[in-house]
Amino acid sequence: MKTLVLVEHDNASVKDATLHTVTAAAKLGEVHLLVAGKGCAAVADEAAKIAGVAKVHLADDASLEHQLPEAVAPLVVTLMADHDAFLASATTTGKNIAPRVAALLDVMQISDIIGVDGPDTFTRPIYAGNAVAKVQTSDKKLVITVRGTAFNKAAREGGSGAVEAVSAGADSGLASFVSAELAASERPELTSARVIVSGGRGLGSGENYTAIIEPLADKLGAAVGASRAAVDAGYVPNDYQVGQTGKIVAPEVYIAVGISGAIQHLAGMKDSKTIIAINKDEDAPIFQVADIGLVGDLFKIVPELTAKL
Repeated sequence: MKTLVLVEHDNASVKDATLHTVTAAAKLGEVHLLVAGKGCAAVADEAAKIAGVAKVHLADDASLEHQLPEAVAPLVVTLMADHDAFLASATTTGKNIAPRVAALLDVMQISDIIGVDGPDTFTRPIYAGNAVAKVQTSDKKLVITVRGTAFNKAAREGGSGAVEAVSAGADSGLASFVSAELAASERPELTSARVIVSGGRGLGSGENYTAIIEPLADKLGAAVGASRAAVDAGYVPNDYQVGQTGKIVAPEVYIAVGISGAIQHLAGMKDSKTIIAINKDEDAPIFQVADIGLVGDLFKIVPELTAKL
């Protein structure tokens, strides 16, 4: 069985999300990668070194510079003539491209898998992670998105895959890149950070979020996150959001400050190795999943903790 994995990159380097997906793909069979972009030969060379990769398909063309799904999906469909399964990370990019590929191939997409039980059988969470379903497909071509937190990263070194240039195909003209507004931060990326400090509605304001959460995160070298309630209240931008409708994370340490623990938030972080919760409500649902819980006033506890680090 040959699998094709979409490489997420910035035209300079391979993103960590791809490494988790490679691990999932390896459970199905021979792993091939697709690097689509402009001036991305260095990315293909880096991808070829990932452990377990047999081949890298490089589509380097101006029409792919911004990796628009309208341009990438037809390219994937063309390559699927020689592959049995297409896997993408369950990230914004993967979720944008995979459904289009499934539609063009006229197959059902299998979303957000957390386990590979066989060549046609997979495990995936449903109902915000409250239940786990085992699904079996009869489609001849598989289109799958992978929840990265469920699979270990493949090693960045150790592979010796061959790089093969492929045609990008004609530009469909269906979409064009206008602009991108990217949030710049010196902190680690949320989805790949070892430590995350998240704040919730209990902080009361964006000013309190900045004053309480960020100093602690800086001391720990951590990424910062937030609950949906904090985002909806305007404390922080929506790219901070952790949860079912935000980012799925599984750091070594997750510190939840002033977060009650709504089921939608728990769905995005309950796989964290160690969960530390700070909340004044001892009955808050977050304490049911926390490894360490501290009941008290976050406005006193967190500054004191920060000062002692």
